[in-house]
Amino acid sequence: MATDGSLADLQGPAGNTYDKYGTRNPVARVLVGRFLAAVQQSVGELRPDSLLDVGCGEGIVTERLARAFPSTRVVGVDVADPSLLEEWEARRAPNLGFAPGSAYALPYEDDQFEVVTALEVLEHLERPAEALAELARVAGRALVLSVPREPWWRMTNALSGRYVRDLGNTPGHVNHWSRGAFRRFAGGAGEVRRVRSPYPWTVVTVAR
Repeated sequence: MATDGSLADLQGPAGNTYDKYGTRNPVARVLVGRFLAAVQQSVGELRPDSLLDVGCGEGIVTERLARAFPSTRVVGVDVADPSLLEEWEARRAPNLGFAPGSAYALPYEDDQFEVVTALEVLEHLERPAEALAELARVAGRALVLSVPREPWWRMTNALSGRYVRDLGNTPGHVNHWSRGAFRRFAGGAGEVRRVRSPYPWTVVTVAR
């Protein structure tokens, strides 16, 4: 497994499997909107001066956070995929930048960012506990983490006709957590302060 931000770190496609942030499906738009609101609330409660978004994909949510909190220095990190690099260049802003890197070996010092986020990332990693420890290493105050909430995620996919042959499992998802199981997992990095459950996700805030 590479640790330099190469595609060898990733299970599944780089970026989003489908454009859920740009979908015109009204139900999906409502669900995604609630998820984004939960993430923004979780970050807003922390009022960080700096934020590292690990596994940022195209940078859609990273850019949203940078715009929502213009006084926060925001950096997005993900694999060095050419399609992602193009997206990053188009999204850069005075308080927003991007860099290639791996969740297993982040190119930053201990406690370098007040808050570290990993949104829809850990379910793709073969060694999630190792990645969680690395996220915690560079987080000075807190982590905000999200994963699909199982079994509801796969059930929703299957009922929508997506990935039926794989019983609703999204390509690249190698870890599957219920709300309670993910809370216990996230607690390995610190004190779980808040758990939000915008269907069908779990969003956890962990204090360092």
